[in-house]
Amino acid sequence: MDTDAVRARLLRRREELHRRASDASADLRHESDPLSADFAEQVTQRESDEVLDAISESARGELRQIQAALRRLDEGCYTTCSVCGEPIEEGRLAAVPYTDRCRQCAETERGGPAHRR
Repeated sequence: MDTDAVRARLLRRREELHRRASDASADLRHESDPLSADFAEQVTQRESDEVLDAISESARGELRQIQAALRRLDEGCYTTCSVCGEPIEEGRLAAVPYTDRCRQCAETERGGPAHRR
């Protein structure tokens, strides 16, 4: 596995998420679009705020996972499942580069097929 390419991909995604979280935070503070004086319009703006907050929280969660993946790269354990200690499948890492679990442990955690045995 080309760890330099993985690191570059994670760093690009981290920058994208930082921008997304920053933009959502600015929108939540209504920096470019102050709250309307009209109550009905404020209701619509507040509903949008809930969506922006969810986007921001999702970005922060993924950022935490990316930071952890970068630490695992530095520590040399990026491809090792944090639960069972077995290798994480390359296809899984390609699809979800910040994962710390192999497919079976991830399915078990979600209550998937591996859990139902």
